Amino acid sequence: MQKSVIVIGSGFSGLSAASFMAKAGWKVIVIEKNSTPGGRAKQLKQDGFTFDMGPSWYWMPDVFDRFFKQFDKKTADYYQLVRLDPSYRVYWENDFSDIPASYDQLKKLFESIEPGSSKQLDKYLQEAAYKYNVGVGKLVYKPGLSLAEFLDWETIKGIFRLDVFTSIQRHVHQYFKNDKLRRLMEFPVLFLGALPSNTPALYSLMNYADIKGGTWYPNGGMYSVVKGMYQLALELGVTFSFDETVREIVVQNSEVINVVSDQSEYRPDALISSADYHFTETILQPSASRSYPESYWNKRVMAPSCLLYYIGLNKKLHNVKHHSLFFDVPFDQHADEIYSTPKWPTHPLFYVSVNSVSDPSVAPPGCDTIVFLIPVAAGLTGDTEELKREYFDIILQRMENRTGQNIKNSIVFYKSYSVSDFVNDYNSYKGNAYGLANTLRQTAILRPSCRSKKVKNLFYSGQSTVPGPGVPPALISGEVTAREVLKSFQ
Repeated sequence: MQKSVIVIGSGFSGLSAASFMAKAGWKVIVIEKNSTPGGRAKQLKQDGFTFDMGPSWYWMPDVFDRFFKQFDKKTADYYQLVRLDPSYRVYWENDFSDIPASYDQLKKLFESIEPGSSKQLDKYLQEAAYKYNVGVGKLVYKPGLSLAEFLDWETIKGIFRLDVFTSIQRHVHQYFKNDKLRRLMEFPVLFLGALPSNTPALYSLMNYADIKGGTWYPNGGMYSVVKGMYQLALELGVTFSFDETVREIVVQNSEVINVVSDQSEYRPDALISSADYHFTETILQPSASRSYPESYWNKRVMAPSCLLYYIGLNKKLHNVKHHSLFFDVPFDQHADEIYSTPKWPTHPLFYVSVNSVSDPSVAPPGCDTIVFLIPVAAGLTGDTEELKREYFDIILQRMENRTGQNIKNSIVFYKSYSVSDFVNDYNSYKGNAYGLANTLRQTAILRPSCRSKKVKNLFYSGQSTVPGPGVPPALISGEVTAREVLKSFQ
């Protein structure tokens, strides 16, 4: 008889897990509380403007290629990619740097900032390439259930070269002296949700992904990837139920026997929750079945939340790039207000995406779409519309000053999104945007397990289990979790 699995949530990891389970011949039903697939990567369309509400960076194209290849498909079967050049712009205190796609041009940029740094970059990326090939090619596809998984000779032989016991900050500082270059090399690990001083130097592999792998854009936006994965799942026979909310996971004799929603009841052979891990543990299932007590979660380092703004303009801006990072104020204070003494930031750094620079289809003719993002501490309260407007005015003024253009008077669409919205829409623990941070003490076997410790047919995927935050890791998480489900039923 065909076995069945329920997948809670249709974010990247849920879509991935569902597809792998369907490929293995299982009956798969995905239950999604929202009206469309994508989870945190949902799309906003209004007044002719189209916004990616979640992820906006397409890195590690090889991970996406690998995912589709396992179903005898290609990314090009579902969406078209364009490599961005420059990859992004960084605004410093008094000037800016455009980060070229060409490695030779990037070396010239480094050399102009710090003489001798281009050769250091060569050395740095040689080590980063090794970490990428071992880390992304091998380690991240392990379920993190036992230390024994990592005790093969190649890993042991290269353990010190992988730099798992050194911080990325210390590692970067060994190669580069200039503060701009240090910040430039440390910035990619912010996607992992932790400070460079608390993130293992293993993740210099992110620099390799950035510089060598490139920054890409899927035409139509990141939601094109969601639509592609959703279409693949449908082709594999996956059933989706939208606008349906799971209310309870019924456990008996250490086994899920019933999944109760606001519309129906299900009796699957296995359950994969790609919903928020803490929510699944503490709200959906009985306390006796939880793998981790509340005290465990209180001690976890969560990745940041965000203040987001989706803006439509009735004109085109000039001399702006698809991605821009505003590092025009000191990083240390903002970082402290995210990780050490959580509070709304005093002088925020922020990120800007103007997709319409690369893709006219996401805005009406002669118009631009802009997304602003300010990273903020998870767990903050008081994200009133008044507070959000206050921060919007601050960062908008800075962008106007640096680009020399009036933006405020051309705004015809405005929507904000923040901590409480992440809680309401995704049941996000403390309103985090990226899951559990990838600190040294929250990596691999030290992350919440993809298999329940107490319920034999309950599994987890997503940003709070292995391998960690980000879109490529989410695809990998779904694959890893599906493989563990299949193992347990052999």
